[in-house]
Amino acid sequence: MVRPQWIGLLLVCLVVAGVFAWLGQWQLGRAIDTDPPPPGATEEVLPLAEVAAPGEYLSEPLVGQRVEASGSFVAEDFLIVSSRFNDGVEGYWVTGQLRLDDTATPTSVAVAIGWAETEAEALAAVERLDAAAEGSASGSQEIIGRLISDEGPVPPPKSADPQTMTRMSPAALLGRWHDVDGLDVYRPYLASAEPLGGLDAISSRPPAEGSTVNWLNIFYAAEWAVFAGFAFYLWYRLAKDAWEKEIEDLEDAAADPDGAAGSRG
Repeated sequence: MVRPQWIGLLLVCLVVAGVFAWLGQWQLGRAIDTDPPPPGATEEVLPLAEVAAPGEYLSEPLVGQRVEASGSFVAEDFLIVSSRFNDGVEGYWVTGQLRLDDTATPTSVAVAIGWAETEAEALAAVERLDAAAEGSASGSQEIIGRLISDEGPVPPPKSADPQTMTRMSPAALLGRWHDVDGLDVYRPYLASAEPLGGLDAISSRPPAEGSTVNWLNIFYAAEWAVFAGFAFYLWYRLAKDAWEKEIEDLEDAAADPDGAAGSRG
C-alpha cells in the first residue's frame, strides 16, 4: 500500500473526496434558510415589478405574494380555462391579457379574472369583458391579486376540443394572444382578488408558512458524504486486493520452489 502507484491513487481519492465534501457543504448551506420571510409577508400588497420581472421564474418564498398592477385588458384575449375548482366546486376560469402601464417595452401579465360554475356563464362573461375592452371603458385599471407560478401546459383530453385548456399557463395563453410581437410576458400569473364581468371571485387562500429546512437538500448533502467515503473505500479495496494477491503469489512460490525455479528457467 506504500508503493508509489497506490500513494498516487490515494492522492487522487483525496482530491475527489474533497470535491464531494465541498458539494455536501454547499447543499447544507442551501438546506437551511437563514433569512426566511416574516409570517404574513405574502399578504402585504407590493408592486408587481418589485416582486418579479418578465421572463423570470417566481422564487419559492414569493409564490402567493399579493401584488398590484395597472394596465388595460386586450380585447379578444379573454380565454377560458376549465377544470378549475372553487371551494371544492369544479368550474371555469376566465383569463385575460393585462397590458401593463409605464413599461419601457410592451409588457403583459396573464390574469385569472374570475370563476364561473358553467361554461355558458364563462362564455357570457367573455362577451361582457370583450365589449368593455373595446368600448370607452377600456382605460387603465388596477388589479390586485396573488402572483402564482405557471402550472405548465398539458394536452387537452382526447375527446375535448383541441383548444381546451385545463391548466393555467401563461406560456399556453401567449400562443393564443393577439399583438404579441416584441412583447415581454411574466412567467407567473395573477389571480385577481376582485372578479370582473359578472364572475365569482376566485378562492385563493394565503400560502402555508413553509419550513426553514429543506430536507431534500440535506438528503443530497448526505449523499455527497457517502460518495466521499466510497472514494476512500475504493482505494482501500483495490490496494488490499493487490496486496493479498502478492501474498498469495509469495506463499505459492514458497510452497513450490521447484515450480518457481522452473518458471524462471
